[in-house]
Amino acid sequence: MSALPVPVANRRTFAIISHPDAGKTTLTEKLLLFGGAINMAGEVKARGDSRRVRSDWMAVERERGISVSSAVMTFVFDELTYNLLDTPGHQDFSEDTYRTLTAVDSAVMVIDAAKGIETQTRKLFEVCRLRDVPIITFVNKMDREARDPFDLMGEIEEQLALDVTPATWPIGMGRDFLGTYDILNDTLLLFGKRDGDRVTEPVRCTGLDDPQLAQHLPEKALLKLIEEVEMVRGLCPPFDLDAYRAGALTPVFFGSAINNFGVRELLKGVAELAPPPRPQPAEPRAIAPGETKVTGFVFKVQANMDPQHRDRVAFVRLCSGRFQRGMKLKHVRTGRMMAVQNPMFFLAQDRNLAEEAWPGDILGIPNHGTLRIGDTLTEGEELKVTGIPNFAPEILRRVRLDDPMKSKHLKRALEQMAEEGVTRVFKPLIGTDMIVGVVGQLQIDVLAERIRAEYDLKMHFEQAPYETARWVGSDDKVLMKRFLEDVRGSLAEDHDGAPVFMARNSWELNRTVQDWPGVKFTATREQG
Repeated sequence: MSALPVPVANRRTFAIISHPDAGKTTLTEKLLLFGGAINMAGEVKARGDSRRVRSDWMAVERERGISVSSAVMTFVFDELTYNLLDTPGHQDFSEDTYRTLTAVDSAVMVIDAAKGIETQTRKLFEVCRLRDVPIITFVNKMDREARDPFDLMGEIEEQLALDVTPATWPIGMGRDFLGTYDILNDTLLLFGKRDGDRVTEPVRCTGLDDPQLAQHLPEKALLKLIEEVEMVRGLCPPFDLDAYRAGALTPVFFGSAINNFGVRELLKGVAELAPPPRPQPAEPRAIAPGETKVTGFVFKVQANMDPQHRDRVAFVRLCSGRFQRGMKLKHVRTGRMMAVQNPMFFLAQDRNLAEEAWPGDILGIPNHGTLRIGDTLTEGEELKVTGIPNFAPEILRRVRLDDPMKSKHLKRALEQMAEEGVTRVFKPLIGTDMIVGVVGQLQIDVLAERIRAEYDLKMHFEQAPYETARWVGSDDKVLMKRFLEDVRGSLAEDHDGAPVFMARNSWELNRTVQDWPGVKFTATREQG
């Protein structure tokens, strides 16, 4: 592969993934702090707007102390440009996370030192594995009582089938946590319990036999450190950059995000180890980051980031070329050319006008419904980025307005939510009710709160007469026409106009599949 242009080689686009409560949002905030993007970190439940978590900008996120929407944060540190994508930790929003992971080149997996690998961590890891996304592991909360580091690494190795090698090693845990030893660089980083936001400088060593280590560590702790690091070097494979970037090995960093400890070393690890922009899968060919022509794809649409202006922003991951503000790009799905006049970089909900951008960068393009998730933009070539699916919902609900006179407003609100990808909206061919479909119950709660807050509509959800939905299609047009006429009472259209079969229960779905062997019933549908 030819050398990338310097601006491209200097990009690091990565996501942070974890189970809820592992400390993902806190780590995101501290990476921004150490990267110089913000001056003060705010805890999730801190009082006062000035101390709100930057990545959790929705009202519902601040009230519940959770992340339910992917946020993008771009900042420059040490001549590198970082595009950090904070993803929802809650499993009900895993579809948003899946799409976000299509837009990154690497990921940081956050693990609670006391709990180890949890359910959602495993699911998100599997998504990363599908795309061979390289993963750096950050074991968080070492200042609390934690599991044995060897036990944690063994669990990662066993459950995720990854080779594991520690980049840093903890010295004690909980009340006895003294710091970490940087195995890759032979440095000692001491944990100061009262450091607050202050950055502590590491002690440079020439190895574990350096006499100055004894000046900083109690003898017992030093002897245990020497013993454990020797065990690590004997039991764990040495760090291999190619194996890491191929998604086969994960370097492990230990620390405490809430206390800022280990965060700077993690950021340095992303800078030195994580890959620059990688090729993107597309049809009819893959897109290389070193190409001169601009290409990009929409992986997320967000409505009402600015509640005062009812805006809608498409998040575009640039795949190749040097983008400049005002240039015209082809919207491949419609075949139309569009001038991109006001592209933006983000720090969560804060925005800056983007005069230029390079592969790996995430641009926000304001639009009024033109751009949808999965759309590809090019300088003219007919390309379509692949691997961004819709997933069939697991919960279906009928929407009821308190004021039936506002049905048009509700239709517009639901269509905008569907374009964001937070919900599926189905319009049955018979009847006037709108059916919404989601992956998890929390999505229903968030959807209701957002419709009330952002559109001032009072509504509620009722049990729908359907249990599941499947997209339908067939290569035989005559057969497909006969099928659509025969099951018309169970058919709906999604917000793209694609036909959907609505089944009252799993028996009905299975029976219909058997009765129509020439029709495909699919639980996923490619976006765009």
